[in-house]
Amino acid sequence: MRASRVRGVFLRGLDRLLDPGAQPATADVHAVDPLPPFLQVLRRLRRLGHHDGSALAIRQCFHADMADFRVGFAIGSVQDLAIPTDHGMLAARLYRPTSPAKGAPLTVYFHGGGFIMGDLDTHDDACRLLCEGSGMPLLSVAYRLAPEAPFPAAVDDAMASARWALTQLDALGAPALALGGDSAGANLAAVTAARLALEGQHVAAQLLIYPGTDLSQIRPSHTQFGEGYFLDRTERETFYGVYLRDVQAHAADVRVSPMLASVPPGMAPALVVTAGYDMLKDEGDAYARHLQRASTPAQQLHFHRLGHAFINLASVHRESRSGVEQVARAWRALALRSQRN
Repeated sequence: MRASRVRGVFLRGLDRLLDPGAQPATADVHAVDPLPPFLQVLRRLRRLGHHDGSALAIRQCFHADMADFRVGFAIGSVQDLAIPTDHGMLAARLYRPTSPAKGAPLTVYFHGGGFIMGDLDTHDDACRLLCEGSGMPLLSVAYRLAPEAPFPAAVDDAMASARWALTQLDALGAPALALGGDSAGANLAAVTAARLALEGQHVAAQLLIYPGTDLSQIRPSHTQFGEGYFLDRTERETFYGVYLRDVQAHAADVRVSPMLASVPPGMAPALVVTAGYDMLKDEGDAYARHLQRASTPAQQLHFHRLGHAFINLASVHRESRSGVEQVARAWRALALRSQRN
């Protein structure tokens, strides 16, 4: 066994040891339960992590963690692609499920990572589970990252990849486009969905997993879960400081804070996923209500026992994997229903 996989094996064993009778993740917005035992330990271990706080050091630690955790869940097929843009080629990865759902749209997916980290490999396991569990093809896009490519590079890449996918639907064997992402990637999915709606382009649905939607104000969950959990205020300030360079100048830009934009006609229906122990929880809730007030269907799925980035723990924590599988099923139902309508 390669040394890089030892920690993943250890954590999977720790999950079974700490919670031998683990139950599936439950979605209940009213429940208040403690973190699962495994996540309590992981939270303590995370506090002991050592890096200098720089963007590149945070990136290096995250990518090393994901390399340790990765298992490669079984799926129909995986194919690496390249997407042409005005700024060069973007690496992408096309996932196809073992049992495709008839008439399923293609999900163009943007990974999380605070706009400074993440790639096709860090989110490979999550994308496999989302694709296989939904029965829908998924195209994961490696957009450019800061500090090498600050704002609005990621937004430009998200739009370019979505527009390219729209021209390639026949070749990719899908009748329509859907958009998805987690954390920073969910922000990109929300921004891209709104911009495509303004252009009159059809998007079947949007999957927003613990999205960051409003950098302009502090919400209660920012304070309640902003220290000692799986995303803290200091990290978020680092991410946006590197990505935007001038946070004050860009915080109210609708390409950064889609919550501040009017919902355009034809906006795609959304599945908004939140986690109980996540400082972004209130932003996800607020964005779902924002869409609903504009008569855009917005379904919420809330996992009260999980934290930010739980989709990245699916290979080492059974309850997180259960959560991803529930997201995949709900995503399938919404996307197929939207296609029929």
